[in-house]
Amino acid sequence: MIQWNLWKSKSRKRIKHKHLWRARKDNFGEMQQFDGSYHRWFGKEESCLLLAVDDATGKITHAQFDCNEGVVAVFKFWKEYLLQNGQPISIYLDKFSTYKVNHKNAVDNKDLITQFERATKELGVKLITANSPQAKGRVERMNQTLQDRLVKELRLANITTMEGANEFLEEYTPRFNKKFAVVPERRADLHQSLNKATKARLSRVFSIQKKRVVCNDYTVRFNNKYYQLSDSQPCTVYKKDVVIIEEHLNGEIKINCKNKYLNYTELPERPKKEIDVKLVALTSEKPIQWKPPVNHPWRRYPIPLKRKVEQPSFN
Repeated sequence: MIQWNLWKSKSRKRIKHKHLWRARKDNFGEMQQFDGSYHRWFGKEESCLLLAVDDATGKITHAQFDCNEGVVAVFKFWKEYLLQNGQPISIYLDKFSTYKVNHKNAVDNKDLITQFERATKELGVKLITANSPQAKGRVERMNQTLQDRLVKELRLANITTMEGANEFLEEYTPRFNKKFAVVPERRADLHQSLNKATKARLSRVFSIQKKRVVCNDYTVRFNNKYYQLSDSQPCTVYKKDVVIIEEHLNGEIKINCKNKYLNYTELPERPKKEIDVKLVALTSEKPIQWKPPVNHPWRRYPIPLKRKVEQPSFN
């Protein structure tokens, strides 16, 4: 066939990128592989299992069922994780829109970050994004294992609700780790314990934050709602000041200005447009509206009247 030019031999294609097997981390808490798995875990509806697996030991450090892999669900997950285990050094995850801005302009504009990137940056946790599912293979393989084992366990326990499934995970996870976890190279735990100051600001860190501008009538608009700032504030607030609206996990709205929360009231309807406002700025002291009475010493001094200048007459 080669002599008759019916077949030509071709050289083998060389592999451009060789993916080598990455060794585990040495210490517990050095890296957490994180992912969300959508599956029919219980019942007929699909739900999402948020899962964190330690890279050194293969332990399930935290697991939680939720409706989706959105910002609120991920914030709830990692807030509970930090309170239970402490702060890890790094988190290994994929490039889902909750974790990374995938827009093409984000390459030129590095200021475009997600809410989750902003929260981890404030805490000092390093984020590592994987370019393929195989890169974070431990958590991917763990999801496949749980889709086989955990689904059967939930079915045997007759669990059909998300609340019951999350309670079952608290009892199931230690049994699973005891059977399948491995011994790390070193026995150190690199989780950083949280002090009182860090615990106090967790609710602020894990909140959806957006910037807004104070209007001329000292109102702030957010999600088609209007918030009227009070006359007395913990810091000085001027017109056109940029404030940060914090939407906390419990649904509470807070207005942050210069790291202090402003006093406000929610308006039932859109306020009437007012351009000229008498108040120059909102301060910690209420504006003085007192006027001296008629018999006040300030009013006793006689006010000199202007003399009329007589104009010369030309007769």
